[in-house]
Amino acid sequence: MTHPDIIVIGGGIAGISAAAELAAHARVTVIETEAQLGYHSTGRSAAIFIRNYGNATLRALNAAAAPVFEAPEGISDRSLLSPRGELLLAGEDELGTLQAYCDGASGIDLLEATDAVDLVPILRPERIVRAALERDAQDIDVDRMLQGYARLLKARGGQVVTSAPVTAIRRGHAAWQVTAGDRPFTAPVLVNAAGAWADPVARLAGVAPLGITPMRRSAALLPAPKGHDISRWPLFGSISETWYAKPDAGKLMVSPADEDPVAPHDAWPDDMVLAEGLHRYEQAVTVPVTRVDHSWAGLRSFAADRTPVAGFAPEADGFFWLAGQGGYGVQTAPALAQLTAALVTGAEPGLSDATVAALSPARFHSS
Repeated sequence: MTHPDIIVIGGGIAGISAAAELAAHARVTVIETEAQLGYHSTGRSAAIFIRNYGNATLRALNAAAAPVFEAPEGISDRSLLSPRGELLLAGEDELGTLQAYCDGASGIDLLEATDAVDLVPILRPERIVRAALERDAQDIDVDRMLQGYARLLKARGGQVVTSAPVTAIRRGHAAWQVTAGDRPFTAPVLVNAAGAWADPVARLAGVAPLGITPMRRSAALLPAPKGHDISRWPLFGSISETWYAKPDAGKLMVSPADEDPVAPHDAWPDDMVLAEGLHRYEQAVTVPVTRVDHSWAGLRSFAADRTPVAGFAPEADGFFWLAGQGGYGVQTAPALAQLTAALVTGAEPGLSDATVAALSPARFHSS
């Protein structure tokens, strides 16, 4: 399908989910640089669904995505979620941050230090003044989600082209002309779901970039603390996002919650940043870090206002932005995919006008 109705650039969860929704209405081709889908940010996600994570626009997307995660018709035969919980810890100087997080949130229980230690026994109670527990935060089976959307896309007649770096894009008389992996593709609509490469793709197409900035997020996998069954521990971390930890297949994943602006690339962790983050984690717990089994990094790409971008570029006919998902990409993907399909096909979006406007790239062009 070198002449589809829609070309989607990017085979992460954003591009694949949007393509699957669009394929119900049109002929869709996804173009991915790497040899496999979800190689970059999707495959390195913390993989948790937190309804209260993000600003008001993101919380609206979380709410819209929840029914899909719980009953992923056409994607999986069972829920993509499993119980986890999220425990956010605050010292004396972080109480304001904790209160701000709880404002407008739902399903949050405020806990004392002893309650927090009951949930995660390795925490130092003297470091905790208050804690917030969101019991309904849940793990996401990201691989099953990605593969399910890919199957749905193909079942609806869509095509995925991998190992095909995009080298040229130009707008013809009535269609976008894309060269990828030395093959030509043309389509009236081009969806830019290129993640950390969203701005470079726009420049290649002659479209003004939006200032989508990739930021590195590192993580390390540690052995489970001896004598503890961590399988039912919640994700736990600092309310100020200076570190967090999460059980992961019998081990403990710890992140320094870094956000260092970088050029788009196949990310790897900075040893100093990782060491500093592990030190902050060690100060909060009673168990020292004695071994790192594995470490990695991914890129979380943000617009300046830390809100995703979804909508047609005002100045470029048929160029659709689906970018800037930051650290919310997996958990908002079902909602943004449905919105993309609605906006591209002219259907009624299932989100409020205010939310759609907050996501639109037009917000960067207003005077």
